Amino acid sequence: MTPNLAELPLIGLLRSASGRFALLFTALFAAAATAAAVVLWWNTAGALDRQTDAAIRADAVALAERRNDAGLPGLITAIGDRLALDVQNEVLYLLVAPDRRILAGNLGEWPAQADADAPWIRMALLRDGGESEARLLRVDLGDGNRLLVGRDVAEKLRLRALLSEGIAWAAASSALIAVLGAWLLRRALEDRLAPVYGTAAAISGGDLSRRVPLSDRQDEFDRLGMTMNAMLDRIAQLMEGVRGVSDAIAHDLRTPIARARAKLEESLGAAADEAALRAAVEQGITDLDDIARVFKAVLRIAEVEAGARRAAFAAFDLVPMLADVVELYGAAAEAGGQTLDGTLPDTLTMVGDRDLLLQAVANLLDNALKFNPAGGRVVLETQLQGGLVEISVADDGPGLAVADRARVGERFFRTDAARTTPGSGLGLSLVRAVVALHGGEVDLADSNPGSTPPGLRVTLRLPAGAQAPNATSPAA
Repeated sequence: MTPNLAELPLIGLLRSASGRFALLFTALFAAAATAAAVVLWWNTAGALDRQTDAAIRADAVALAERRNDAGLPGLITAIGDRLALDVQNEVLYLLVAPDRRILAGNLGEWPAQADADAPWIRMALLRDGGESEARLLRVDLGDGNRLLVGRDVAEKLRLRALLSEGIAWAAASSALIAVLGAWLLRRALEDRLAPVYGTAAAISGGDLSRRVPLSDRQDEFDRLGMTMNAMLDRIAQLMEGVRGVSDAIAHDLRTPIARARAKLEESLGAAADEAALRAAVEQGITDLDDIARVFKAVLRIAEVEAGARRAAFAAFDLVPMLADVVELYGAAAEAGGQTLDGTLPDTLTMVGDRDLLLQAVANLLDNALKFNPAGGRVVLETQLQGGLVEISVADDGPGLAVADRARVGERFFRTDAARTTPGSGLGLSLVRAVVALHGGEVDLADSNPGSTPPGLRVTLRLPAGAQAPNATSPAA
C-alpha cells in the first residue's frame, strides 16, 4: 500500500509551523557549531601548520645565506651543528651533490617527491622503527647542489588527530543539544498555541463565550490572544446587534401587519358597501407601505455602511442644499406652531454624497420637530471650523439622557419617551452611517444646558473639500 505523504514524519514536521521553527533552530545551531569548529581548527591545527612552515622557511633562508658566506663546507658544518643541537629529533636535512651523492643530513636518500615542480612536499618517514611524516622544503643552491630542509610533524599530527576527535565529540554533543532544543522549542510553541486552538475549536462548535486565556508575560502570544479576544468580543457584539435588530423588526412590524390584517378581515366581512371596502384596502396599503419603508431604510443603512455610495462623492456647495431643507421643513414647523431658523454661510464647498447628506440633515430636522414642544425653536447652523464642516441641529425638546446617547444610532433603538411617537428608530442610524461614510463623527449635547427641558443639539463634523469664506448670514 502506498503511504500517505501527509502521514510521513518529515512531511508532517514541515507542514507544522512549530516543526519548521524547530528545524530552523536546528539549522542555525548547526551552522553556529560548524563556524565554531572551523574557527577552532584554523586557530589550532592551522596555526601549527603555519608555524611549522614558517620555521622551515626561516631555516632554509639561514642555510642559504650561510652557503653564500662560507661556501659549501660552511653549509655542511652548519647542518651538522643543527643536527647536534636537535634534542627533540625533529629537524630533517639532506644536502646532495649534482650526482645525488649525499653531502650532509639525516635523511637516507633523496626522495622522488622532491623532483616535482612544487618546492613544498609532504612524505612518509620510517624513523626509530616507527612511521612518521615529514614536511620538507626544497632549495636549489644554483651550482647543481640541492638542499632539503624540513621537520618531523608526527607530534603535530597526533595533536591534530586529538583535536579532530574532540571536534567530532563536540559536534555530536551539539547535534544532540540542537535536536533537544528543537524538540523543546516545538513543545513550547505548541503549548502556547494550544489555548488558541482550543478556543477556536470551541467557537467553531458554537460556544461564542470562550476566550483565549492570557498569561502574565505579555509576549507575542498574549498580544495575539488579546487581538483574538477583541475580535471575538466584536463578533459577539455584532451577533447581539443582529439579534437585537431581528427582535426589533419582529416587534415593530408585528403591530402594523396585525393591524392591516385585522382591518382587511373586518372589511371583508363587515363592509357595508364598496366605498367602505375601498377605504379599508387603502388603509391596508398604507400600513404595508410603512412596513416597506422600514425595510427600505434598513437596506439603505446597510448600503451606506458597506461604502457602496462612496463612488458618488463629488464637490458641491453645501449651503443651497441646506437652504432647501430649511425651506422644506419650515412649513411643517409653522404647521406645528414651531419656529425653524437657519444660520448658513454664503457658500461652503465640500466633497461628499449630496443626496445622503440631504437625507441625514432631513432626518435630524424631522426628529427635532417631532420632539420639540409647541412654540419651541429649532435652529440649523453650519460653519467651517478647523478644516471640518460642522452641521448642527438644536431644539428645545426633552433632550436625551447621557446613558442613552451611547446607544443612539443603533438600529431600532428608541428611548422610553419616544415609544409613543411615530417612527422606527432608524433615522439616527442612517445619520451615523452617512457620517461614518464621510469619515466624520456625530456629537450629542444639551442645547440649553442647565435649563428644563435641556433640549438636544446634534452636531455632524465632516471633513471639508475645497474651503470657501465662512461669512455668516441668515438663510431662512
